[in-house]
Amino acid sequence: MMVPIRCFSCGKPVAQYWDDYKNGLKKGKKSKELLDSFGLDRFCCRQTMIAHADIIGQVAQFKV
Repeated sequence: MMVPIRCFSCGKPVAQYWDDYKNGLKKGKKSKELLDSFGLDRFCCRQTMIAHADIIGQVAQFKV
């Protein structure tokens, strides 16, 4: 749903890179290059960024 603030496993902050990561992918850059440039070396942090599905726009349509 929302971008995770921190990595679920190690606790490293990752949310600050989300917009740059998403824009870099749209420009055609490789995911590996982007994650390396952000300094996300650990597998858990990379997984958090790659596996995140940004669906907040779809969920926001529903009212409680």
